[in-house]
Amino acid sequence: MVDFGNPRMTHMPTYRMEPREHERFYPAKVRNIIENVIKNKLEGQDFDHQKHKQWAEAIVVEIKDQTKQLSIPSYKIIVQCVIGQVLGQGVRVASKCLWDEANDNFASWTYENASLFCTGIVFGIYYE
Repeated sequence: MVDFGNPRMTHMPTYRMEPREHERFYPAKVRNIIENVIKNKLEGQDFDHQKHKQWAEAIVVEIKDQTKQLSIPSYKIIVQCVIGQVLGQGVRVASKCLWDEANDNFASWTYENASLFCTGIVFGIYYE
């Protein structure tokens, strides 16, 4: 289990049913963050059974930190990372969510080289 070491922040209610335009979760911005973090961590790496868990934890923390810097205050940010070995198999990563289509969103990006693959997914769930 990852200990993020952050005290729980409280959010004061604004009584708005949807975010302001500049406070929305924009998938394109988040997708760029996912891509940059995963490339920086895994480019040129070979799959390692001893290190893949540490890589995934580091990627999740870094993506979450950078996404929070986008100033989207009324969103819960959930980050998922899957790292696996490439052995000629097919893999599909899927998620199901119950959400508000008008305000909730997600971004994902997949990296692959000759020995490993990594999929990063970030969910932005609006809450008030």
